[in-house]
Amino acid sequence: MRLLVTGGAGFIGSHYVRSVLTGAWGGPVPEQVVVLDKFTYAGNIENLAPVLSDERLRVVEGDILDRPQVDTLMAETDAVVHFAAESHVDRSILGAADFVMTNVVGTQTLLASALQTGLDRFVHVSTDEVYGSIAEGSWDEEQPLEPNSPYSASKASSDLLARAYHRTHGLPVSITRCSNNYGPYQFPEKVIPLFVTNLVDGAEVPLYGEGANVRDWLHVDDHCRAIHLVLHGGRPGEVYNIGGGTELSNKELTGLLLEATGTGWDRVRNVTDRLGHDLRYSVDDTKIRTELGYQPQVPFTAGLAETVRWYRENRAWWEPLKARAHLG
Repeated sequence: MRLLVTGGAGFIGSHYVRSVLTGAWGGPVPEQVVVLDKFTYAGNIENLAPVLSDERLRVVEGDILDRPQVDTLMAETDAVVHFAAESHVDRSILGAADFVMTNVVGTQTLLASALQTGLDRFVHVSTDEVYGSIAEGSWDEEQPLEPNSPYSASKASSDLLARAYHRTHGLPVSITRCSNNYGPYQFPEKVIPLFVTNLVDGAEVPLYGEGANVRDWLHVDDHCRAIHLVLHGGRPGEVYNIGGGTELSNKELTGLLLEATGTGWDRVRNVTDRLGHDLRYSVDDTKIRTELGYQPQVPFTAGLAETVRWYRENRAWWEPLKARAHLG
């Protein structure tokens, strides 16, 4: 199988590429992996350093909006795993145009090219945020989409395009919707790496409002393994929720990070809540568990400890990124 991975130099995409090339989950190993990445602030060639010498890997700098380039790559591809996206909610609130262009128009460009080429499989990677907010219970895949941020609205739009290309044209596309990811190589604007790196540097951390917002946490390896299951066994036209099974309020998560870094609540600064901040996300992932045998493998306590340790030991990776992005 010849595999095209968009956004393969980002946090989740690079983990997928590293794991696929090393056969981390067993099963078929692709004969070729092509990474297409624009290398914006969140794309980092160093994320692929462990596998850059693998002769099966080809890294292409480019834009999913560039139809001629996409067509060239798609003609040499059997399957696509589509990670490429603008993904930070706060950035989408400040300006939504890039999110619409990349997440909506970029996805449409890929889908149209895949249809023209006659691709075997297409996995579109999305997010639980497209469902909106849920006070109690959990969403299954039949839940109507009610996104509340420009980011989640752009992802919901791309999901609907993917669905439409299957329904209208028969394109063999499946959609995955995951809960909040964490793990090594995550860009330090996201809450866990931002808090860990700030705390180990002696700085404060910003907690939105009272910290009551609840998220389900999913280790990046469990997420990528689930995506691989969908690539090889998911039904075209179907949506698969992917959960981690650990729901925490932001205040609870902050407490765990303070404990893991040996710091106290005096380092926490309450800040004005995010505009339109969803209170709670929670997905019902019974479908992928039943159909494809998915089961999270990384216990949250162990995964968080390993993640904190990774950031402590890899200052050379994150310090330049924070400096360039003026994070702190």
